[in-house]
Amino acid sequence: MQDDDRIRARQRERAKVMAWILGGLVVLLFAITIVKIQAGMGT
Repeated sequence: MQDDDRIRARQRERAKVMAWILGGLVVLLFAITIVKIQAGMGT
């Protein structure tokens, strides 16, 4: 039972890290898109 709790806690931590990484990637892609759009409008 104790092992199951430790495994679940580790899985939760890994899920949180993956969520932060994916969220950061989405924000980065959004920022790149905005910069490209603004650069295109300037020409």
